[in-house]
Amino acid sequence: MLFSPFEIKETVDMFLRYKLDIRAITLGVSLLDCVAASGRECRRRIREKLLRVAGPLVTTGAQIEAEYGIPIINKRLSVTPLALIAGSGDEDDLSPYAVLLDEVAHELGIDFVGGFSALVQKGFSRGDEALIAAIPQALSATERVCASVNVASSKSGINMDAVRRMGEVIKAAAEKTAHRDGIGCAKLVVFCNAPEDNPFMAGSFHGVGEGESCLNVGVSGPGVVRAALESHREASFDELADIIKKTAFKITRMGQLVGMEAARRLGVPFGILDLSLAPTPEVGDSVARILEEMGLESAGTHGTTAALAMLTDMVKKGGVMASTHVGGFSGAFIPVSEDEGMVAAVRSGSISLDKLEAMTSVCSVGLDMIALPGDTPAATISAIIADEMAIGMVNHKTTAVRVIPVPGKQAGEWAEFGGLLGGAPIMAVNAASSAAFIARRGRIPAPIHSFKN
Repeated sequence: MLFSPFEIKETVDMFLRYKLDIRAITLGVSLLDCVAASGRECRRRIREKLLRVAGPLVTTGAQIEAEYGIPIINKRLSVTPLALIAGSGDEDDLSPYAVLLDEVAHELGIDFVGGFSALVQKGFSRGDEALIAAIPQALSATERVCASVNVASSKSGINMDAVRRMGEVIKAAAEKTAHRDGIGCAKLVVFCNAPEDNPFMAGSFHGVGEGESCLNVGVSGPGVVRAALESHREASFDELADIIKKTAFKITRMGQLVGMEAARRLGVPFGILDLSLAPTPEVGDSVARILEEMGLESAGTHGTTAALAMLTDMVKKGGVMASTHVGGFSGAFIPVSEDEGMVAAVRSGSISLDKLEAMTSVCSVGLDMIALPGDTPAATISAIIADEMAIGMVNHKTTAVRVIPVPGKQAGEWAEFGGLLGGAPIMAVNAASSAAFIARRGRIPAPIHSFKN
C-alpha cells in the first residue's frame, strides 16, 4: 500500500507534535490454576507462572517501539482478582500477595500490576474481607501494585456495606502514605460495573470470564484530537462530530496494529483495544483542552457536559469501525491530576467536584485522581462513592472513584504525586455530614430496568 506525503506527515505529526502513543499494553494472566491450601504454596505457583508467561512482555514492547517508531508508555500486567485466589488459603493477612506481585514487576521491568482486587457488589466472601482489610498495608508496602474493589452493578445494586468500608480503607491508605501526599490512594479504584478486560490502571484485573491469557491495549491521543479541531473553529457540531470520529478511527487503527503484533510475538490471544482518550500532565495532551477547542472558555463552564458527551460518543463510533474487539472503558478520561487543562480549570474556579460528578454521567469512567482535604471524614468519602456508583448503576455504565484525601493539607493547597500521576490542587467537599446515611446497612436495590432476562 502506498501512502501520500500528506498521510506520512500526518502520522509523524501525531507522534512528535501531538503526543500520540500507546498508553499501555497489558498482559492479562489467569491465576485460577495457582490456588492452594497453603498461602506460601499459592504464592510460589503465582510467581512461577508470572515469570514464565509475562517474562517476554517488556522486551517485546521495546522491540515493537524500535521497529515501528510507536511510543509504548507502559508495559503492564493484570491478574485474576486476588480475593478469589487467596481466599482459600490458610492466611488472614493477604498483603504478602501484593509484595509478591511487586517483586515480580520489579524483576521483569513491568510498570504496574493490577488485580489486588475484590468483587463485592452483592456481598463478601472470606477472601474479599481479607483482601479489603489488607489494601492499606499492601499499597503502602509496594510501588507498582494497584488495587480495585467493585461495590456495585446495574444488576445487583449498590453494596452500601462495601461503600462504607471503602471510605475507611481510602482514609487508612492515605495515612499510611502521608509522607507522599497519600499516594497509596492513587493506586486504588472503587468501581460500579467494573470491566473484566480493562488495560488501564489502577482498575485493571483479568476477569474470571477471560481465557488463560490475553493482551489488551490502551490507546491515547487527546493532542491529536485537539489538533484536528484547531483548523475547524467555525465548523458546525455535525462537522466537529465527523472530525472526531475520523480521528479516533486513525488512532485506533494504530493501536490495533500494535496489539495484534504484540500478541503474536507473545504467543497469546489479542484481547481488546481500549480507545480511551487518556491525558497526561504534559501540555498538549489534555482532554480539557479538547473541550475548550470546541468553544468553551474553560472546562467546567456551562456546556461542558454536552461537549464531553459528544466527544465520548464520537470516539466510540470511530473506534468500533477500526477494531474488531473494542472493550475496557473506551471513551474519555477526566482525571484531574493527570490533565494539565483540568488542573487549570480547578485553579481558576471553573470546575468543582459537583461539576465533575455531572460530567461522569456521560464520560467513560468517573471521579478520577481528585485530591481532597486530609480531614475529609471517611463517611463523606463513602457518600461520594455512593453518588458515583448510583450514576453507573442507573445508566448501565462503568463508573469509578479514585480520590486522595491528602493528610495535613486543606482545600486550595497542592498535592504532588509525580510521573504520569501528576499533581493537583486540593478540591473542597461539601461540609454537611453524610454520616447517618452511610451508617445504614444493606444494599441499595438495582433499578427496575435492570431486569432484562
